[in-house]
Parts: sequence; structure tokens; C-alpha cells
Amino acid sequence: MEYLRANAKDAALATAETFSDKKQVWVVDQEDGFVKATVLEDKGESFLVSKVTSHEELTVKKEDTQQINPPKFEKLEDMANLTYLNEASVLHNLKQRYYSTMIYTYSGIFCVAINPYARLPIYTKEVINSYKGKRRTEMPPHIYTVADESYQTMIQQRENQSILITGESGAGKTENTKKVIQYFASICGVEGKSADHGAGLDEQLVQCNPVLEAFGNAKTIKNDNSSRFGKFIRIHFGAQGKIHSADIERYLLEKARVTYQNPEERSFHIFYQMLKGMSQAELDECLLTNQPANYALLSNGDVIVDSLCDPELFAETKQCMSILKFTPELQMKIFKFTAGILHLGNTTLKSNKRDEGCTVDDSQWIDKACHMFGINAVEMTKALIKPRIKVGSEYVHKGQNADQVKYSIGALCKSIFEKIFTLVLHMCNETLETKLRKNFFIGVLDIAGFEIFDFNSFEQLCINLTNEKIQQFFNHHMFTLEQEEYRKEGIKWDFIDFGLDLEPTIELIERVS
Repeated sequence: MEYLRANAKDAALATAETFSDKKQVWVVDQEDGFVKATVLEDKGESFLVSKVTSHEELTVKKEDTQQINPPKFEKLEDMANLTYLNEASVLHNLKQRYYSTMIYTYSGIFCVAINPYARLPIYTKEVINSYKGKRRTEMPPHIYTVADESYQTMIQQRENQSILITGESGAGKTENTKKVIQYFASICGVEGKSADHGAGLDEQLVQCNPVLEAFGNAKTIKNDNSSRFGKFIRIHFGAQGKIHSADIERYLLEKARVTYQNPEERSFHIFYQMLKGMSQAELDECLLTNQPANYALLSNGDVIVDSLCDPELFAETKQCMSILKFTPELQMKIFKFTAGILHLGNTTLKSNKRDEGCTVDDSQWIDKACHMFGINAVEMTKALIKPRIKVGSEYVHKGQNADQVKYSIGALCKSIFEKIFTLVLHMCNETLETKLRKNFFIGVLDIAGFEIFDFNSFEQLCINLTNEKIQQFFNHHMFTLEQEEYRKEGIKWDFIDFGLDLEPTIELIERVS
């Protein structure tokens, strides 16, 4: 199977190489991580080696070298079967498979996916059908195998299952989550169809992705379509294994992105989709122009993203919202509130000379925002400039300077956007809900990716902390406890510390006092 398994000719060539584990070792290389080196002389505690590619000679400690696997293990589908399971061999195996456009590789019960940054023809209906009901060893590595195993285990053991999809930003988590959902929607079928002959539950489940991506994804430095929130998708099944309903929980929406973006980044896609994809009549109704640079909250202006076509994506977003039973009136209300955020963000202030207060410099923006929100602009201005607060048992109006009002406007914009996102998610869940009995579910966890920016928001700190806690959970249950089993069974084993050195950092952040 092209793109999934090495062809017979390439496999024969790879395994035909001569091999001697005593002559070659892996050595550290500043540019490539690890490279093969030929041992020229054994000096007791060190080797004199010559790098195979550059022929550079150097002396390295034996403990800094790693053993090379025989050629028959080249491009191995399951790295748990490697004779020498070390970092260099794992990276080499993944790299060689990736260069042959095989992006999926097993490592025991895990499936490692490397983003090809290209559309590969490995997610077609024919490929889905070829994986249905097959054992892991019968087919090449694929995310569909993980999905099918969870489904078969749920049916046979009558227990709920979960799939964890994790990795740094840009690794392909969201895309693989969509492929898992696509697989279930394709092979499981739905108990009954919609009464109004519209889209079935399986199609509605798939169509949630473009809508949530519009309101929850953004371009970051590493990723053009980065999820800026985490989600746990539960697909509920009946006793016969048919999809009965679904629901989505969300975590850690990066609200700070509404008011600030790092250089070369964008805010949430929906802002740009609206400005570039709305008709002139729709733009007029929302009092918008089609230039992102006209809005202060889109701080980097019209950031061009080659991989995204905003007009096409906006049309897709609207189409998916219709499939999910968002009425045209509700869609326009959502777009108006989103437009209102852009208008509110353009509000400018000037300080009073006689006191520490301030006034609105140009009222057109707050007037436009309030028109979109359907509220009184005068009352809104008063609430921002001189908010009413409770002092003791009485209410008084508190004067604020320009910086304080600007901060309040930013907080208000972030809060309104979160409410919009919550409404969109609520509508998706309402459409996916049915009255059919839920016997079991398969959960798919897709959390926002680990990233380090020049300027990191509080939300990004929470995202990174969550990723690290999941990594620690993974290490503990899959490695630490496994090594403990080796010890109990008397197996000779050199215990390995799998990154537990970051545990003190987690404790520092989570400590109550």
C-alpha cells in the first residue's frame, strides 16, 4: 500500500546492506542529532571513530555512543521490535519512514504520527474499509487502526474507551482527531436518520470541526491552523455499536489572543473569514470593511496565510452551521457580536486635564459596537468610564483613567468572544444530542499543543502545564509502572528516568501555599 508500507524492492535493498554491530555505532552530531560512525580503534573507555558521511575522525566515550540495529530492521513498522531500542535508532527509523512518506509508525501500543505538511491519499473510503475489523498486525500502521481497536474493544468488553492525541503545536493532532471521527462516522453507522431528511448525525459530527476551527483556531508561528483550545469529544454508541449521539467538552480557550497576537500571528480565524468572505451587503449590515488592518484588535493587520483561503473557509463555516441547524438569523447574530468585538476594540480615549478620569475620543466605534450588541451606547459608555460599584451598603460611580478603561474594554472583548464560542459549542452539542439510549462511548482528547513564544500568555502557561501533566501521566503509567513490573519479576533492567525531573516545576505551579 503506497504511502503506508515500503514496497518490496526498497525493503530488499535496505536489508541487503552488510552489517557488523561491532564496526559501526551512533554518535551525537550537532546538525543531524545522531549519525553513523565507523569504529577505527577501541581505546578501552572510548572509541576512535570516523563519521560515515563526513569522514570526520573523533574520539568519543563509549557511554556516549549507541548501538546500531541490523539492516533487516530498517523502516520497521513497530519500533518495539527493534533489537536496540535507543534514541538514535528510534529517530533514524522514524526519519527513514518519513522520507518514504510513511508518516505512521507503531511503538508498542502507541501510534507515532509525523506531520507530512501535504495531503496524502491515505484517508479515502477504500482505505477506511480496508482497516475495518482488521488486527493490528494485518495492516500497515495508521490512525484508523487505533480507532478500530478502540471500537472493537468497546464492543467486545462493553466498556468505554478513550483515545489521547497529544504532541507539540503543528504535530497534526487536530487533523488526526478529525480522521478518527471520520472513521467512526464511516464504519459505525447511525441509529436512524434525521426526521426532516436533512444531514444525519454522522455527517453533523464531521461538520462540527470547521465551525469549531473557525472560532477556536488561529495561525501561530509554528502552525497555520493551531487549536487554541482543548476538546474532549464523546461519541456515544448503542448496544449494537451504532452511533447514538455525541457531545464535546472544551478546555482552556486562549482568550488573550482576542486582544493580542505575537508578530506574524493572527487572531481567531473567524475575524478574517468574515472580513474576507462576507458579501458587501453582509459587511454593511455588520458595519465592517474588508481590511483587517482597520481594526486594532487584529494587531498584525492582514497576515497572509498561503495554506488558508479565508473566503472559501467562511463559505464552508456558514454551510456547516446550516447543517448543524444554526438558523440564518442566529448565524447573523453571532457574526454581529463578533463584529461588535472588532468595533469595541477600536475605541480610543483621551485623558481629562482637570482630573484623573477620561472620555471617549471618537464615539463612532462604541456606537457601532453597541448597535451590534443591541444595547444603549450612552449607558455602555457610562459603565466603562465611570463604573457603578458597591461600597458598603451603597452604590457609587468610580472614575477610571484611560489605561483602566482600555483594560476593561479588552477584558470585555475577551469575555464576549468566550460567550460566543460557548454558544457555538452549545448549539453543536444540541444538534448532536438525541433521545436514543447511550450504552458506551469512545472519547477523543485533543488538547492545544505545547508552544513557547517570545511573549507567553497565562492561557499558554496553562496549555503547557496541561501537556506536561499528561506527559508525566503517560510516563508513569507506561514506563515507570512497567519497569516496576520488571523489578517484581526479577528481570535484570537498568532503570531509566523518563523526564520526571520536571515534576518539581509542576508542583511549584500547582502548590496551594
